[in-house]
Order: sequence, then C-alpha cells, then structure tokens
Amino acid sequence: MAGNNGDQKTSVPSRVRQTGETERFARETGIRVEHSPLPETSLAQLALVQKLLRAHSASPDLIGIDVIWPEIIDEYLLDLKPYFSSEISSLDPDLIASFTVKGKVVSIPYHMQIGVLAYRTDLLRKYGYTRPPSTWDELERMAVRIQAGERAEGKKDFWGYVWQGAAAEGLTCNALEWQVSQGGGRIIEKNKTISVNNSAAIQSWQRAGRWIGWISPPGVLSYTEADATNVWASERAAFWRTWEWKYRLAHWREATLPDLTGYTSVPGGAAARVDVLGGTGLSVSRFSGHPQQAMALLRFFINDELASERNLAPAPGHTQPELYDLPWFVGANASSQKLGSPPRIINRPSDVTGQAYDKVSQAYIQAVHSVLTHERSATDAAALLEKELVVITGYKTGPPQPLTSGGN
Repeated sequence: MAGNNGDQKTSVPSRVRQTGETERFARETGIRVEHSPLPETSLAQLALVQKLLRAHSASPDLIGIDVIWPEIIDEYLLDLKPYFSSEISSLDPDLIASFTVKGKVVSIPYHMQIGVLAYRTDLLRKYGYTRPPSTWDELERMAVRIQAGERAEGKKDFWGYVWQGAAAEGLTCNALEWQVSQGGGRIIEKNKTISVNNSAAIQSWQRAGRWIGWISPPGVLSYTEADATNVWASERAAFWRTWEWKYRLAHWREATLPDLTGYTSVPGGAAARVDVLGGTGLSVSRFSGHPQQAMALLRFFINDELASERNLAPAPGHTQPELYDLPWFVGANASSQKLGSPPRIINRPSDVTGQAYDKVSQAYIQAVHSVLTHERSATDAAALLEKELVVITGYKTGPPQPLTSGGN
C-alpha cells in the first residue's frame, strides 16, 4: 500500500528489527520499513503492543510476538495459515502449536530459543572436568570448586553461577526450570489445576535461595538478561543461564566470549531435565494498513533465517562452540552434539491462562523473589501464591501432572 510519500512501506516493532536485513529487503523490493521502539522486558512490550493494537489506526503492520502472547492478543492477529501453508508444513509441529489459537496460526516461529546453560570450556578443562553439569548438584559442586580456584588466583569478584534474578519475566523462566526439574509442576497444569504449592516446588526455590552469596553474587537478585551477560562478558563467571537458538549458533562469532563458551541444557533435578521455550514469532495485525507488504517482509525474514541456518560452516581456523545435550531444534549441527538423555522443552502456562497470564506471571515472580530475598519462607510464599492464583484464574488446586513425552 502506498505511504504518504508515495513509497510502499510497512512498520515493525524493534523486537524483530534486523537492520541489515531490512535494508536489503528495501533495496530488493522497494518497500520501506519503519521501526518503532519497544521496552526491554517482555511484559512491558506486551502492554505497549496491546495498546497499539487496540488503537487500530496506530497498529504496526508486522509484529514480533513473544511465545507467551498468542492467547492474549490472538483477536488482533491475522490467521497466517492460508498465506504460509508451505512454510508451516516444513516447521516443527510443536513450535507451530505454540503459536496456534483456536485453530488459527497467528504467528510464524522466528528465532525460537530455549533456556541453556553456558559454560567456560577452558575452566572446565583447567579443573579436570570432561563434561558440563547435568544436574543441579553437579552444577553446585563444579561452581564451588572453580570459584574457589579462580579467587585463589586473585579474581576476588569471580562467581560460579550467574542468572536472571530480577523481579521480571526472566525469573519466571528460571524458577519454572528449577521446579519442573524437581517435579514441582508447571505452576498451572494443562488440566487447569494450580499446582504450585507442593514440596518439590518449595525445595527448588529453597535451593536457589542458598545460591545467593554462595555461588551467585548478591546482586543477582536485580540481574536482568543484560546484567548477567555483562558479568559473563567480563569473564567473571563459570556458568551462565542464557538463551540460545539455531540462528545465533549459526552465527556463533557474534556471541559473547565465542572462543571460551560451550552450551548445554539447563541442569536437572529429581524429576527431569528441562529447558523453557522462548523466542519470537512473526504476526500480521488485522488492522494493518499494508498487509501485502507485511506478508512480504515476514516471508523475507523466514526465508533469510532458513537460508542462514543451512550455511553452518565455521569460519576458517575456528570450530563451532562445544554443544552438549541440547535439543535437536536448537543445535547448530546435530553431529556435533554429545547427546545423553534428551532434555524436555517446556512452555510457560500462558496456554492455559490466556489473558490472565501476565497477572499469573507477576504473582509468581513476586512469590519466588520474596523467597530469594528471604522476605518470606518458601512454604509461606507457596501457600500465599496458591491463594492468589485461585483468585486470578478461578481454577482449582491439584497435584503436579507428569510431563508428556514432549515435556509441555
């Protein structure tokens, strides 16, 4: 559709901004792309996107949506199934399912990612470890030993493990991995029962609380993704909980400390080893003023990513990062993985909470954070959270459900 200046254009929030790619798209198609800024955190981004979509006339054309958003904003999004049938058929059905609401495919998976544990390959070798930790107990033992050894050499601000402990969505992801791996449930189960108040969930929060000041810095309680990344980049940690996806592993030279970093799945507890699913899908607003241009840009992004993933050859003189026990869809090269027991990929409970997810997540964040800061005992926090979730959702309480074969 023509813009005011006579040029074709489309607008896209910065969640999907790829400056070099959009410039190439503009050169190849003559369609100008306008970017709009977004806040840093997922929930703040959601609030702004909802505001823009409700305004209709201010709606962006192409929208990058978090994997937890489909049930919340599906009424504002086009069903992409008629337009992208071939692309959809070539993608993993479980990933497509994460962006499907009432039979509508409201988004195409793009830069899908999972929680992973990054580790210093040089330090593991230095301290005699032949593989990264696969359990929380192993993580603690390795972190303690490496931290002590590095501090003895003068690195007084070196820590064993850094992660995202600020009262934000990143903490929901971390804590869900802790408690599901211990058998503590998904907060709200697939059968719409609230399962958070149980001994396994409580124990998992207590374990994380012990890390503060022991193997994790006290400041981790305010760490966002950027803060944890900065500690890692300054070579002051042995392990780091972060996100990875196939696209970035194909461009691993752009990663933080690329020559010193290996990746494995998040450690497991008594029940399983799990990684939370994250990432972005691309959607087109029902109120777009330029739907054809938005579709063209969406197809360009998807095809560009697929082409990039197919080109996985490492740069001359370099090998790809060490990968260990990662799910198949994130590994840059399946033959380079050292597979043990495959981890489960889990979703946050946005699918069963819909519009209420942001309130559920905020309540969960505050409960877990209160345990980490020792404001409340884990037992009290879980009991209070259970009552709050009953009010928010209207659901009944129940025990954690077994993980399905796919882990969701």
